[in-house]
Amino acid sequence: MQLMNEPIMNTAQNYLDVGLSVLPAIRTEKRPAIGKWKQYQQRLPLPAELNSWPWGDAVCIICGQVSGNLEIIDFDGGGELFPAWMDRIPADLRDHLVIESTPSGGMHVIYRCDVPVCGNIKLAQRKADDKILTLIETRGEGGLFLCSPTPGYELMQSDLGHLPVLTEAQRDTLLQTAWELNEYCPPVVDGASTSAHHSHRCQMSADNGHCATDNAYRPGDDFNKRGEVQDLLRTHGWTLAAPGENEYWRRPGKDTGWSATLKDRVFYVFSSNADPFEPNRGYSPFAVYALLEHGGDFTAATKTLAKNGFGNDLNDQDNSDVDLSGILAGDEQDDATLTVPDPGPLPENLLYIPGFIGEVIDFCMANAPYPSLGMAFCGALAMQSYLCGRKVREAGDLRTNIYLLALGSSSAGKNYPRQINAHLAIAANMADSLCRKFASGEGIEDQLATQPCTMYQTDEIDGILQAVSKAKDARNESIMTVLLELFSSASMMYSMRSKAGKPRIPGVIHQPHLTVFGTATPTHYYEAMSERMLTNGFFARMVIVDTGKRSAGQEPGLVDSMPDRLVETARWWGNYQPGEHRGNLLGFYPVPVIVPYSDQAKTIINDFRQSADREYAQAEDRKDEVAMTVWGRANENARKLALLYACSENHTQPEISVDAVRWASAFVEHQIQRMLYMANQYVSTNDFDAECKKALRYLIRSKHSGKEDWYPMPDWRLRRHMATSPSTYDNIIEALTKQKRILFQTIEGSTKPRKGWILL
Repeated sequence: MQLMNEPIMNTAQNYLDVGLSVLPAIRTEKRPAIGKWKQYQQRLPLPAELNSWPWGDAVCIICGQVSGNLEIIDFDGGGELFPAWMDRIPADLRDHLVIESTPSGGMHVIYRCDVPVCGNIKLAQRKADDKILTLIETRGEGGLFLCSPTPGYELMQSDLGHLPVLTEAQRDTLLQTAWELNEYCPPVVDGASTSAHHSHRCQMSADNGHCATDNAYRPGDDFNKRGEVQDLLRTHGWTLAAPGENEYWRRPGKDTGWSATLKDRVFYVFSSNADPFEPNRGYSPFAVYALLEHGGDFTAATKTLAKNGFGNDLNDQDNSDVDLSGILAGDEQDDATLTVPDPGPLPENLLYIPGFIGEVIDFCMANAPYPSLGMAFCGALAMQSYLCGRKVREAGDLRTNIYLLALGSSSAGKNYPRQINAHLAIAANMADSLCRKFASGEGIEDQLATQPCTMYQTDEIDGILQAVSKAKDARNESIMTVLLELFSSASMMYSMRSKAGKPRIPGVIHQPHLTVFGTATPTHYYEAMSERMLTNGFFARMVIVDTGKRSAGQEPGLVDSMPDRLVETARWWGNYQPGEHRGNLLGFYPVPVIVPYSDQAKTIINDFRQSADREYAQAEDRKDEVAMTVWGRANENARKLALLYACSENHTQPEISVDAVRWASAFVEHQIQRMLYMANQYVSTNDFDAECKKALRYLIRSKHSGKEDWYPMPDWRLRRHMATSPSTYDNIIEALTKQKRILFQTIEGSTKPRKGWILL
């Protein structure tokens, strides 16, 4: 058994006290000495966790937002460039930094920033003996570093308990000074060699633009020689930060510092936030033009430049080995939905809330047989919604009722969060209002008539949606109607239906609270959605989380072994009865407490509302009813989630803080983008449209599979995937080709040419 190193642990506790995500480390491997450590990229360790870890002689700290926007500049190569760098830094800034030496003779410069920092960046490199040596780089968001008091790491100036907080401009000074010591630039992206995120269409068509350097009359080569790249950058919001032989340029949305340089007609990008450019890459003028003006489509860029007088006439290039007729046939896409970007699943840092929700997540992740952060988050968020139903509200009278859906593959850890919720409901004396599934709208009404605060934990909710979407049975249609009406009635009165044989006035439910925690597989859920569901408000009311692939299994723990603190919090909510105590009337007509906003939080949430309103107006201008619907609900959803955050963070005296509204705003904005993308991929207007979208999804997966023989996708493979009749398949191919969404193309492979369908 490893002995506990108390001095190291005490230092780690001091680091945790000042907000640093600190972990024990394996010094020789420069990594954390605990398993499942990546969760601490999103949250600080709990004191109990810190005390339970096997502290040896090494400590590491995780950089980024979790540690207060912590970043370090790491000087390798024996710290060779550190003296030159220090000499160029203004004394008042230099003296403000935390500096430590490393065992290899290198140096760490450590600081916090008043804005979020990006991921790791290589700042200065050198090429020696056909190897690229990195001499200066950063450790930023998600990165980590070993530090004092680890043997060999010695503090030279200040200490980690007194970290400076730099402005963005001060940080730019540090990074720019390091970049000026760089001695190596990677090969220039010039169309023939594109980055990984550019399409195969860009790569195969680049030769027609300008790759043949011996032909100065091709449009791309001609633009490289005489194109006005500075004007192009200004048009797209870039600003010249510092003129000279080596020009410094600042990306759009940035007020200080610089993001790229322009020297000898090579645009070298430094920033990791300068989309569509990638960091640490050089771009020719033609590559800059193709990325900014044509989304990386080098063929379209070539054609447009030819029309504008660059190179020979495009028709002179018709003897090219590549058939461009299908690509060049259409310049524009009439269907605006084709351009919906995929933001990816919710980042892990958005799947955590401090307090009760976070502790439920931690317990679930430590004990579930197949732990899933997304599932654990959804279960904990649903439980918080349910516990404080009809008991709290925000200043606009919004309540905590939510319809939450966790999308994951079969056997991906769906059951354990539900078991946790059932155990907590028993502790809160609320088990009678915890239900499994609903079969009709009338059944939901009857349940809430007896238990006005109810939670349904419903598996495979896509089956219910399929019944609503496809069937003509009014019984199924009533589910959707009741769900929509109950959601909007949480702060008022819900009128029950009239019952046959009972002529009396229908009953009412005052301030009904319904939490729905549903699970489904992603494909089945989105395929179950109909166009009407996208625009009637149901889709916009859903909080949807993609939980990803099933994780590795672990030895499960018992649900009833959860910490007493969780049970006590659930019991506190069960006993909590705000408002005037008027006997039986309190349960019939509750008076929820108002959870206030802090002054700064109120400003931020109002800014988000204005931003959502602008998105709504833009969707309205382009007549995009789906986007209008989801952006129209964005403000309401963000305020509900911020209220839940506050109740989790401090259940006895909740206040909606800056952190609460920033998290909720970021969560809702990302979720909306993801929902719009997934709806665009799956939701169809009819059965034929569904088959067309299925074919496009196969091509997308094929393109990103990384398998050379899968893309372009051979016709036989696509036919086999589609599994439809030959005539239907031919109709699908004809429709997608005429819509200029796909093209049959031949491209060069590593061993032989490959033929198949590609995406346009």
